[in-house]
Amino acid sequence: MNSNPEISIITACYNSDNYIMKTIESVLAQEYTNWEWFIVDDNSSDNSVNLIKSVTDKRIKLLKLDFNHGAAKARNIGLKLAKGRFITFIDSDDIWFPDFLITAKNFLVNNNEELVYSSYKRYDEDLNPLLPDFIAEDNITYKRLLNNCPMPMLTTMYDSQRIGKIFIPEDVPKREDYAMWINVLKKIPSAKAITKPLAIYRIRNDSYSRNKFKITYYQFLVYYKFLKLSLPKSIYYTLKWGLNGLKKYGKF
Repeated sequence: MNSNPEISIITACYNSDNYIMKTIESVLAQEYTNWEWFIVDDNSSDNSVNLIKSVTDKRIKLLKLDFNHGAAKARNIGLKLAKGRFITFIDSDDIWFPDFLITAKNFLVNNNEELVYSSYKRYDEDLNPLLPDFIAEDNITYKRLLNNCPMPMLTTMYDSQRIGKIFIPEDVPKREDYAMWINVLKKIPSAKAITKPLAIYRIRNDSYSRNKFKITYYQFLVYYKFLKLSLPKSIYYTLKWGLNGLKKYGKF
């Protein structure tokens, strides 16, 4: 087991036995190899744990939770143990291309940046192309992030040596990843972009985030409760977020 990994990968897993092996294969295929990977199983009731255990790679560290905490808590448990300078995330149903880790890490080092994310491909749950590639937008600032969040957990990497470990707010229902990036961009000038697609985001039929009607209320709460904006400003930004959802997915 490598005691000095340069990159720490965090995954929250819950009932992903239909997808997790493809995710594991994509991480094992990375051209860059000095990493550790915390897979935090959030009390799955399917075969996820057995599938993860079947992979014999000492860089993979499986943590099993006794009851379901939710993705934010699960990720934070992995984050607390992470030793790597560079922090990145992959969900248990998504896929990296082999050059993701090396490309993102080299970008941060060579350009003296704190955070980078890349473009990605959007496939359905059977890995068939579903939507056009999502092309990463450069120089995402805190102010820009208020309109919507183009940065996925899947292709974002940050330098914890520069900005510290950024934990995920556990009191922001359904929008915890967005709240985390807000906290990051309060600390740094901007997030940089790699326009080359470096991953596949799997859009599942039961995806909660795909149904904008269901999460509009939670998005409003980010502005109103988490950021403590005024009611008019919270409504304004929620409407802008909804309009940007039309551009991102072609539907609300």
